[in-house]
Amino acid sequence: MNKAKLVEQMAKITKLPKSQCKDCLEAIISAVGGALKGSKTVVLTGFGTFSVMKRKARTGVNPATGKKMQIPGKKVPKFKAGKALKDLVK
Repeated sequence: MNKAKLVEQMAKITKLPKSQCKDCLEAIISAVGGALKGSKTVVLTGFGTFSVMKRKARTGVNPATGKKMQIPGKKVPKFKAGKALKDLVK
């Protein structure tokens, strides 16, 4: 499902205009992104937890040359599904 289909589904469920649902979805994405940018955790009870994880630096291999290279550490977003979401998927 892409963003357009999600907006369509939200409009069907809430009986709100698609434009309003799109604005709400954009606001949620922006709020979660802003919190993660500030290294904060976002917990949506029943759905899941968005957080920031730090990856350690590691050694990798360039597939084109076979030469070893150092891959720097970085922060990446992480999502852990909540119990209700896991149960829904079962």
